[in-house]
Amino acid sequence: MKDLLDSLDKAFESRVRLGIMAILMVNEQVDFNQLKELLDVTDGNLASHLKQLEASSYIIVNKKFVGRKPNTTYAATTEGKEAFHNHLNAIEKLIKK
Repeated sequence: MKDLLDSLDKAFESRVRLGIMAILMVNEQVDFNQLKELLDVTDGNLASHLKQLEASSYIIVNKKFVGRKPNTTYAATTEGKEAFHNHLNAIEKLIKK
């Protein structure tokens, strides 16, 4: 049982980070406002969770301008997708125990 618990990724312990990754797993990229709306969180809360996922190399941040407005989009990295799959597999094994 301890091995299964150790295989859970601490990066996904937060419901917000878990939600971010779930959204990015089914979308090629999502912008900040879409994530904020889907997760129903504040700007600051979302930004801090995104920074943690970026620091873990689980997401990539793309900043550009659309017209004169800044637009930031996020996408899951290959490493992030693999880590998320591993986390979900660990949860599934825990449930089946």
